[in-house]
Amino acid sequence: MYKKEKLHFWSPLSCTTATQCRLKFVNFDALENQSFHETAGLSKKHLVVRRGTPFTVTLQFCSRSFNPHRDSLVLEVWLGNRSERIPVQFSDKRSDTHSWSAKISPDGVHPQSVSVHICSPANSSVALYHLQLHIETNQGRRSYAVGGFVLLCNPWLKDDPVYMPLDAQLQEYIKSDYGLLYMGTYQNISSRPWSFGQYEPGVLEACLKLLEVSPQHLKDKDKDYIRRADPAYLSRVICAMVNCNDDLGILAGKWQGSYEDGVKPTDWSGSADILHRWASSNCRPVRYGQCWVFASVLCTVMRVLGIPSRVVTVFNAAHDCDGNVEINEYYSSTGKKLNLSKDSIWNFHVWVECWMRRADLGVGFDGWQVVDPTPQEKSAGVFCCGPCPVVAVRRRYIRAPYDTPFVYASVDADIVTLILQEGQVVGRKLDTEAVGKLIYTKSIDSDAPENLTGVYKSTKKRKQPAVVMKYQMMPGVGNTPSPPGEIPPGLEVSLSIDGQPSLGENISLCVTVTNQSSSPRLLMEHLNAQLKEFNSNPERSFWKAQKEVRIQPGEALTLHETIPSSEYESVLAGDDIVNVAVVIKDVKTKETVLDAQEFSISSPQITIEIEGGDVIQMKKEHTVQVSFTNTLAKTLTGAVLTVEGSGLLPGKQEASLVNLQPDKKIEKTVTIEATSAGTKLLMATFSHSSSPGVVSRSFCKVSVKAA
Repeated sequence: MYKKEKLHFWSPLSCTTATQCRLKFVNFDALENQSFHETAGLSKKHLVVRRGTPFTVTLQFCSRSFNPHRDSLVLEVWLGNRSERIPVQFSDKRSDTHSWSAKISPDGVHPQSVSVHICSPANSSVALYHLQLHIETNQGRRSYAVGGFVLLCNPWLKDDPVYMPLDAQLQEYIKSDYGLLYMGTYQNISSRPWSFGQYEPGVLEACLKLLEVSPQHLKDKDKDYIRRADPAYLSRVICAMVNCNDDLGILAGKWQGSYEDGVKPTDWSGSADILHRWASSNCRPVRYGQCWVFASVLCTVMRVLGIPSRVVTVFNAAHDCDGNVEINEYYSSTGKKLNLSKDSIWNFHVWVECWMRRADLGVGFDGWQVVDPTPQEKSAGVFCCGPCPVVAVRRRYIRAPYDTPFVYASVDADIVTLILQEGQVVGRKLDTEAVGKLIYTKSIDSDAPENLTGVYKSTKKRKQPAVVMKYQMMPGVGNTPSPPGEIPPGLEVSLSIDGQPSLGENISLCVTVTNQSSSPRLLMEHLNAQLKEFNSNPERSFWKAQKEVRIQPGEALTLHETIPSSEYESVLAGDDIVNVAVVIKDVKTKETVLDAQEFSISSPQITIEIEGGDVIQMKKEHTVQVSFTNTLAKTLTGAVLTVEGSGLLPGKQEASLVNLQPDKKIEKTVTIEATSAGTKLLMATFSHSSSPGVVSRSFCKVSVKAA
């Protein structure tokens, strides 16, 4: 019976003086193999190699030398309860990537040792394998459990379905442990760095554990092991396991309320800490995640497993609950956005693209695939989404698996905006442009964004003009009325934000009203501003204004409005999102038109300065100076400056002041020391007791070089 053993790169075994050839120890040549397989740094516990590419194991014997005329070597590879015998042959020919092989080259035989080149099929399953050696002679057979190795996908190999041809792509989408997430609104895009952390100790082991506790594995281990050869299957399993809604998954999601029993989603800056917490807690879900956290952790796991992946942000992403590719939005006649629809527009939504050939669909659907782990809608009864071919979204092949209709609606649904007054629809606007306004990912070898909008959206989409209706009864909440008689609009209105609103400053609005009729008109202007979460409709209003306006025939009138900082300073914090709407109503004809904008408030910056620059040596101390200057016009009470950095600092370090006067500074000096090479992140946050949340957050990318 085969007995699994913990891997040692050199596995000492017993020797006797018998005449049989006996195995003394095995050298897994970890450094050389992992360098050749582009897996260096992924694990200190296991040999990590890629499928379809040979790796070398050196067998050293005792008692007597290995004699190829008397001794036959057979390797047996075990995966769960299944095994495959691989006779070791003498050959210097290239290995066949479609079957297991084990070869000894002529120069690999020495008096007391032989070097065996082992090659797995290019379609092998991703898993931890165990290896047995059988030495067979005329006198019998001796068997040894010699250790194990982890087999990953191989995007460097043409025969592998995750093959990626360009080295720059492989560096960015497999090997890079650093990324950028794009957030905010499409008019004010902010970026924040993320440490994928695939080289942090224990991360690879956590990813393997994730596969071992999946429902598919727990239900049928052998079937799961076989199916793990397919990257589409792997991505679907991992996607469901990143959220904990149906299984022993990694993250619990939360979008409102208190986060005191966990970590606020905005406080995460890397995947390693999340994966460590999950693995060390016996698979209890880590609290809490939101879309960018789910996506970033998924990207880490996929890169570890060898599937090229990148994080993608869709600005103005539609969440289409009823599948009609239409999002209804409701406003009151005074400009307040109403929470009457299950559908919603997220200011931004983050998912992952994974690169693979789709053998189940054909070559036309190869390439980037959307995989979305944020638990929004169920797919085949489970909270996961994808893999959905991006090309299918662009070409509207909505029957292509998986979840193409949902992804298509996310980037290309129509928005129908209805203005309600006393239960009646008094205005209607159709927008075919707003959803999927911008789609961004980090560029290769650059912190600049790459615009993917044209990759997802065809320019041939039919455009429809906006229309205005009079007094059409709304048959039911959430349903768009079918207007029996549409009238051409006599009024047009547009709303814009002047500049980039910053915390502590007044917000300047510009309203342009155009009278397309031949008569002068008396209008009522209503303005309303509401705080909103990025993924839902706004709730409460914090500012309102109204006034009468007269406009001449054919005139385009520009109105300037201001939201004083005093009206929002107790409500808004840095990076908060505001929905502001203007409703223009003709007092006589009752014609009603609306425009709305959503924008985020920028916050004062925190300065992070590393002594000697942001490239540091591993295991060497470096001093960091962190400071925040109060640029607001008021004194901030209970000011706290916090610094943290996974792999650089133990825990959080803080500085505090009872009162931080205007134009005064709060500072904190910390000493960092990196324990491993790669890209690390320092994060600094500033808050004060009178703010509803964090006032400012800054990051610094640190490149750690091996000592």
